[in-house]
Amino acid sequence: MSFLSRFRGNVIAFPLAALAALAMLAISEASYQDATSSLDRLGERATARANLNELVHSLLDAEIAQRGYLLTERREYLRPYDQAQKETRNLLAWLTAYYAKDAKTAPTMLEVAKETESKLSELATTIELHDRGVENGWRELMLSDIGREKMEHVRTLGEKLIEHETAEVAVGRRSVYQTLWLNRIGVSAMAAVSLLALFMYLRQTATLDRALADEAERMAGERDRLEQEVAARTAQLRELAQHLQTIREDERSRLARELHDELGALLTAAKLDVARLKSRLGASASADAAERLAHLNELLNSGIALKRRIIEDLRPSSLSNLGLVAALEIQLREFSARSEISVVDQLEPVEVGPAAQLTIYRLVQEALTNVVKYAKATEVVVTLQEPSGGGALVSVRDNGVGFDTDVPRLARHGLLGMRYRVEAEGGTMRLSSKPGQGTLIEATLPAHPAKATSDDRDDGVAALPAAAEA
Repeated sequence: MSFLSRFRGNVIAFPLAALAALAMLAISEASYQDATSSLDRLGERATARANLNELVHSLLDAEIAQRGYLLTERREYLRPYDQAQKETRNLLAWLTAYYAKDAKTAPTMLEVAKETESKLSELATTIELHDRGVENGWRELMLSDIGREKMEHVRTLGEKLIEHETAEVAVGRRSVYQTLWLNRIGVSAMAAVSLLALFMYLRQTATLDRALADEAERMAGERDRLEQEVAARTAQLRELAQHLQTIREDERSRLARELHDELGALLTAAKLDVARLKSRLGASASADAAERLAHLNELLNSGIALKRRIIEDLRPSSLSNLGLVAALEIQLREFSARSEISVVDQLEPVEVGPAAQLTIYRLVQEALTNVVKYAKATEVVVTLQEPSGGGALVSVRDNGVGFDTDVPRLARHGLLGMRYRVEAEGGTMRLSSKPGQGTLIEATLPAHPAKATSDDRDDGVAALPAAAEA
């Protein structure tokens, strides 16, 4: 049962909490709308006050630049004059549009605009008279009190508008404070109602929480039991896979011995019979008979070589007679000769048991088989070395077409067998490949693999999925 369904089942708590939530939402939304509207108006009034002050400053800047030009006759003063005049007209346009919405201040603003335009016209007229060479005209106009009176009038009107904006800002602030105060009272009241509903809910759900805790404890015990059962089954499957692998190698050894003993004896006897026939016929044998005896001898030699290669594939005698490094060198040399693929070997002696040596040999054998079947590679690098912790680290890398390891592949039983064999010896195997970047198969085997016990059965849980991904 979910939190909401349990809460809804309470006859009093849920309606009370729902009512409190709706009331809190309504209060909050109304307060937000009122506060944002008041703040927006306050922002506009602050901008209007700033623009009124800026208007007076721009007029002063224009007048200063005009005086500087008239006194020094330097054209550089006309640049700030033009800039101040442009800024003044922009401010005047904004203020006119702003105060046009207010019937109380619109006449004052119209008077400000009239006086400002008159002041700008007076400044422009003075500069025009100076440029035309009417010296007395511009001096009399500049020395008269007309410009000062207009400037004072603009400043007085501006201060009047600023006072109006200041009063309106005070009213707006009081409105915001009042809205926040009402919101505070409403939210506090609804929070108290919500706390009451929560208290009623908590009191009625204490028994249900205890029942849920008992059920969770029972489910945890059941989960532990199932995990132990899965771990035991996984360990059994792991032991079965190891047993089947052992039986497979034993069967290979038995078949190799029978081929060596029975088939080897038959082929050797047949070759001896051919030698006796050839010696008895001697020079009296016809050319056709001699040719047939030579061909038969070649066929017997090919059969003996095939028998030896099959036996080596079933149970490599070089591994037990010459050691792991020599056996791998022979295997790589024969592979390169058969497949015409360049092989680079970096083999070092390692200290591992006979079973691990056979595992390494079979891993390299299966990897080379996959290179011939699928990789389309021109070079293979085989590495065998002893890591710092002991044991053996073997890797087979090719420069073939590679594949996407995330895409399921039908022909993956060889890789699955490799992983099972390596894990049966207590090692780990890693496969990495990307389309167009070749394939790397790398395995690490310990020097002395520990036998699987009940304590490490948990490792088997991850072993099977890991193998299935190969």
